[in-house]
Amino acid sequence: MLNIFAGLEFHTALMLGLALLFVLFYEAINGFHDTANAVATVIYTRAMREQLAVVMAGVFNFLGVLLGGLSVAYAIVHLLPTDLLLNISSTHGLAMMFSVLLAAIIWNLGTWYFGIPASSSHTLIGSIIGVGLTNAIVTDSSIVDALNLPKMIQIFLSLILSPLVGLILAGAMIFMLRRFWSGSKKRQRIHLTPAEREKKDGKRKPPFWTRIMLILSAIGVSFSHGANDGQKGIGLLMLVLIGVAPAGFVVDMSASGYDIARTRDAIGHLEQYYQNHREAIPHIVGQNNADPLPMISSNSEYHCDNSRALVAIGHSQQMLAGLTSYDQLAPEQRGQLRRLLLCVADTAAKVTKLPETSSQDKRYIKELREDLLITVEYAPIWIIISVALALALGTMVGWRRVAVTIGEKIGKKGMTYAQGVSAQITAALSIGVASYTGMPVSTTQVLSSAVAGTMLVDGGGVQSKTVKNIFLAWALTLPVAVLLSGSLYWIALKLI
Repeated sequence: MLNIFAGLEFHTALMLGLALLFVLFYEAINGFHDTANAVATVIYTRAMREQLAVVMAGVFNFLGVLLGGLSVAYAIVHLLPTDLLLNISSTHGLAMMFSVLLAAIIWNLGTWYFGIPASSSHTLIGSIIGVGLTNAIVTDSSIVDALNLPKMIQIFLSLILSPLVGLILAGAMIFMLRRFWSGSKKRQRIHLTPAEREKKDGKRKPPFWTRIMLILSAIGVSFSHGANDGQKGIGLLMLVLIGVAPAGFVVDMSASGYDIARTRDAIGHLEQYYQNHREAIPHIVGQNNADPLPMISSNSEYHCDNSRALVAIGHSQQMLAGLTSYDQLAPEQRGQLRRLLLCVADTAAKVTKLPETSSQDKRYIKELREDLLITVEYAPIWIIISVALALALGTMVGWRRVAVTIGEKIGKKGMTYAQGVSAQITAALSIGVASYTGMPVSTTQVLSSAVAGTMLVDGGGVQSKTVKNIFLAWALTLPVAVLLSGSLYWIALKLI
């Protein structure tokens, strides 16, 4: 890990170390900000002691990051403007990353201090949008082109729909439990609050099987949170490393000859597809393809021109011909190859959005695109472990403020065992599915809405003041993050 600082000038190494600390600090804040989502229900239903619940959440957050994959990581990354991604090692790219991270940290700390269950995902996405908008204004480019609108719409839908899904599913689950799991006296115990059970039976702990369900569902929420939110830190960390130490990270230096061959084959198949569909996509396979593509130096700005897709493909093929290891390329060539592959992938993504592209061809191009980026969208194991540790350690501190809000201030009455189980199972399943499909969702929003859903259906009602505060934080997070990151980025550009 320490060899990433080798050969760097002092100020560059300092910037790299600072950027890495920023990302890991953001991830630690994410940990203690969102830990309450996993531990609040098991603590308030007395299924686990506080200390044990927090340690359990930290361990399974860690495992979630390790085993969660990278689909969410790069879904977040691709919200950034394509030109910034292509030129991430530029000064503008570094200013962008620091602006995004600082804005996210400021808002997350503020909402945590006041005990408001705000969304770390929402904050990060707003920060990225702010940078994209500011970049469009500064460069006098189209706002539509500056932001990845299809990806943004997809992520917005995920963020908006996931709390509704949590509210409805948890409400439906508690309704089914009330209807079909309350016949006998023994079964009715699941609908008691801990205080009611202690008063009625003289026991502080939940019934055995109810306790098992509460603990397992809490584990599920912790693991799902790690798999979803941990990936965001991995994506940001990779952008930092690519920006500050590009020679070792613009492509996967540990990639095997087989992985490189997959990339080469994918490029060849894409070229064949474009040639076969030339008449249907003239704006992609344009007239400019006869012009040569100049070599781009590491100090130059590279702009992706989708109408010259075949030129980019041809140049990529030349660089990959006979290649078995990226060590065979000079550092500047690796940077050039990364830019070309990202540009080819960007063009392929746009082709899948065209009405002329059949559903079968969309699946085919998507598979080719995954092979194309296999050595570009990656993360070394030490990065994954670093983020996992930051999230896990952050999980073990500072959780109490938000946990009190979820456990005590959403519902008018205490939380029953059935409500805790329903809310946690809903959150674990919803977040797990989102992570599998590569969609970033808010753990906080899903669980808070699930708790509210159980309270509403179970007749206890909700505390309007708390719900208003949560909704206000949900409504303000995006615009505040946009303004914060945009302002920081604009100031940084003025100082450059």
